[in-house]
Amino acid sequence: MTDPRPADPRATAGTVRRVGERALLVELPGTAEVAALYGWLAERREAGELGAVEELVPAARTLLLDGVADVDAVAALLRTARPTAAGAAHGPLVEVPTVYDGADLAEVAALWGVSEEAAVRIHAAPEYVVAFCGFAPGFGYLTGLPARFEVPRRATPRSSVPVGSVALAGPYTGVYPHPSPGGWQLIGHTALLLWDADREPPALLAPGTRVRFTPERA
Repeated sequence: MTDPRPADPRATAGTVRRVGERALLVELPGTAEVAALYGWLAERREAGELGAVEELVPAARTLLLDGVADVDAVAALLRTARPTAAGAAHGPLVEVPTVYDGADLAEVAALWGVSEEAAVRIHAAPEYVVAFCGFAPGFGYLTGLPARFEVPRRATPRSSVPVGSVALAGPYTGVYPHPSPGGWQLIGHTALLLWDADREPPALLAPGTRVRFTPERA
C-alpha cells in the first residue's frame, strides 16, 4: 500500500513516497527528469553509495526503488539528489543497424514535410537514450528525436508487427523485440537480437543505454 505522505516534496523536483515496507516511489514531472534521476542513482549504486537496493525501475513519470534495505537512508539520499540531464545517458553505446524500409516511412516523411531519404537522415542523426522499458520484455522507449518530429500512433493498430521493427510513436522510438500487435509507425527493421533469455542481461536495450541507428541497405 502506498503511503500518501511525501517523504519530502522538494526532493529531486518531485515527490518521494514510501510503498510498502521496502520500496520508494519518486513521482517526477516527465521522462527527462526520470532519466536524469535514474542515471544519478545508477552512478551512486555503482560507486557503492546507494546501499542495498534490488531494483531501479524507471517509467514515463515515476521511478521505483524496490528491495530497499534502509528506506529512511535512501529517502534522505534522495533529498540531496540534484541530477542533471548530462547524467541520463550513462550506459554503453549500442549501434542498431537499420534498413529503413518500414511500411509507414512514406507517411512519416509526409508528416515531417520531407522526402523519405531526408526522413532517414533525420531519424539516424541523434544519439538516443533508453528512458525506460515496458509493453513487452526488452522493449525500450528511446528518447532523443527532437520534439518537432513527434508523430501520432496509427489510428488502427496492426494485429502483428514483425520482430526487429523500428518504429515511432509520440516522442519515442522503439524496436520490437518480439512479434506482437502494435500501433506505432514502422519506419524500418533491424536483425539485431534485442531480447535473449540466455543472455545476461536478456534485454540489449536497458534503461540508460545510449543508442545509434545506422542506416543499411536492404
